[in-house]
Amino acid sequence: MKKGKRYVEATKLVDRTNLYDVEDAVALVKKAASAKFDETIEAHIRLGVDGRHADQQVRGAVVLPHGTGKTVRVLVFAKGDKVDEAQAAGADYVGGEELIPRIQNEGWLDFDVVVATPDMMGVVGRLGRVLGPKGLMPNPKAGTVTMDVTKAVNDIKAGKIEYRLDKTNIIHVPVGKASFTEEQLADNFHTLIGAIIKAKPAAAKGQYLRSVVMTSTMGPGIKINTAKLS
Repeated sequence: MKKGKRYVEATKLVDRTNLYDVEDAVALVKKAASAKFDETIEAHIRLGVDGRHADQQVRGAVVLPHGTGKTVRVLVFAKGDKVDEAQAAGADYVGGEELIPRIQNEGWLDFDVVVATPDMMGVVGRLGRVLGPKGLMPNPKAGTVTMDVTKAVNDIKAGKIEYRLDKTNIIHVPVGKASFTEEQLADNFHTLIGAIIKAKPAAAKGQYLRSVVMTSTMGPGIKINTAKLS
């Protein structure tokens, strides 16, 4: 695949054989983000676990101190008083049973995160085939199945992100935008890594943080020195 001129120029900034400190990596990733839009800065973290085993799963959520730079649309499944509570907290959409056909049949997916009160999970469960593959299914571990919808919505709007292993035991998460300051990106990154280290399964053996790469949407990957993170 032919790489664009901008990408080729950006790769010249990066020494592929080097493992960078977080602060240096952040400075480089910002420099390499030269697209005409505000690129997302992502972290890709390969862990020394085997996610096929339940006792080695790594999944959770963390509130990034400076948010992600993205406006997050929240859908809350609730009933009774919780509907008013969700609306007051700033949820973009709130509803129940009546939303099922809209999502299932009309393909309505104008939301980024789904929150549900536990008593609504029977209803939401029927959307498993639609929401599951898109990573939108509410989950107690991520704090999206809860009676405290105010806290859930506030946290998400403040920059809460969910992290989980993919099939190759890598976690892919945004840590901000190229327009963020270096300090904001480093803060967000350290908060994320801290949460992932804390979530280390007892069954995990050997080196836990195998490799960590930071990249912008259109830029090259920058390898981070994992020895300085744990």
